[in-house]
Amino acid sequence: MNFFKKQRKNSIILSSIEQEDQNNKTNKGMLKTSLQENIQHIKQQLGNSGDIVNREIKIGKEGIIEACIFYTDGLVDTTSIQDFIMESIMLDISPNQEQMISSQQNVLQLLKDRILAVGDIRDVTEFSSLFTSLLSGDVILLLDGYTQGFTIGMRGGKDRGVMESTTESVIRGPKEGFTENLRTNTALIRRKIKTPRLWLESKKIGELTKTDVAIMYIDGIVNDKVVKEVHKRLNRIDIDGILESGYIEELIQDETYSPFPTIYYSERPDVIAAALLEGKVVILVDGTPIVLVVPALFISFIQSAEDYYQRADISTLIRMLRFFSIFIALLGPSLYIAITTYHQEMLPTPLLIGLAAQREGVPFPAFIEAVMMEGAFEILREAGLRMPKAIGQAISIVGTLVIGTAAVEAGIVSAAMVIVVAITAISSFVLPAFTLSMSIRMLRFLMMGLAASFGIFGLIVGFIALVLHMCSLRSFGVPYMSPLGPFIREDIKDTIIRVPIWRMFSRPRLISQKNNKREQNSAPKPPRNKM
Repeated sequence: MNFFKKQRKNSIILSSIEQEDQNNKTNKGMLKTSLQENIQHIKQQLGNSGDIVNREIKIGKEGIIEACIFYTDGLVDTTSIQDFIMESIMLDISPNQEQMISSQQNVLQLLKDRILAVGDIRDVTEFSSLFTSLLSGDVILLLDGYTQGFTIGMRGGKDRGVMESTTESVIRGPKEGFTENLRTNTALIRRKIKTPRLWLESKKIGELTKTDVAIMYIDGIVNDKVVKEVHKRLNRIDIDGILESGYIEELIQDETYSPFPTIYYSERPDVIAAALLEGKVVILVDGTPIVLVVPALFISFIQSAEDYYQRADISTLIRMLRFFSIFIALLGPSLYIAITTYHQEMLPTPLLIGLAAQREGVPFPAFIEAVMMEGAFEILREAGLRMPKAIGQAISIVGTLVIGTAAVEAGIVSAAMVIVVAITAISSFVLPAFTLSMSIRMLRFLMMGLAASFGIFGLIVGFIALVLHMCSLRSFGVPYMSPLGPFIREDIKDTIIRVPIWRMFSRPRLISQKNNKREQNSAPKPPRNKM
């Protein structure tokens, strides 16, 4: 009995596979000569969906040839369909053109060259490309008696306008940010860089979503090997759907199990334009304002767009402050744990006595204190992000104050630990890149464990291992820690310090190997006006 059940189950599976293969063959089939057969097949494959609109019309005032227009409601500009398609082929045909149509001579070419008053017209002969174009927002025009139709680009519908970036705010600089519309995003980049060498290549990724993905780079500046590697990694993606650029990032990144991000992203057009001018490749995904940049260096996550809009001395000071904040965010609680647990002799006597008096009634060691406070703060921070904006900030601030004060008064933690955790949290907010901030937050707990186990020596070993790991990373063939490791002297001008613009006459050497010079001749220092 079990044998027959198993055989029946296998036959059902085989029949379902055969049915799926048959459907795939049907979808990839050629258009039929009969217009009604094409209409019925399209409706059947789309399940008679209510948002797929089809309008059967007749070409010419005399209605010589039957035709049908398909489009997806909400993805097209319906006014343009009426003005530039239906009116053109139904009313605006001259007697000479109607005579040529009635004689069935070059009807398709006549429609494309002289009747349809639209710019983006492409031929379609297969159902697979027809469905992709139809569900992407194009208009489909089919004629009776022809195995060829037209896809007409009239994408429209409602989308979010260009607004200020919410994750990368600046005081001085452009306020515009990317949107969820791919063409709007490419236009924002074109507005910044007006050169014909800015090339764009498009792909569709996702078996079901058919998501539009665009690759942009500047020919003559970009490293051709990086472009080939990007295409190679994108072409090997085999997945049913891409809903956000995070899918692409995780599928093409160099290191999966490294806490450090090897792909940079931004939603500011000026940041992406600057990356293109350095010779990098950007990847845009339809449906998200987040644009990916490769290759990504560690120093890129420390830099901010506003660094190049302020004076060089101010930008250098701010960058040094960011690097100092990284060390505080990573090692702040760990140093406190190591010193108070193993190395009390490193503290001044008055401070040591004060800390001992605070910890007199605390029942937990410093490591447990730090884990409790850091965990509570992470919960409050996540709650503040997920709650409505009107009350999210109030909840996070009030919750932190109430919990910290109550914990100190209850004798669960010491006041010094609350101060250390607060300074550490504030330092993590200084970093411009949220992904690097997340990495520091994860590594902080590892460092706390090493400090609790081995003291300062454990911190030193952990920090050395962390630096060695970062030096071993690569992003699309480029060393992650360059130009610091390997050390490149001419590229140090835009790392921890930023020299004046007139001294930044060369691009990063390991990124742009084809055209390294921003200027043919290094610009001298601007002369001073003499009275």
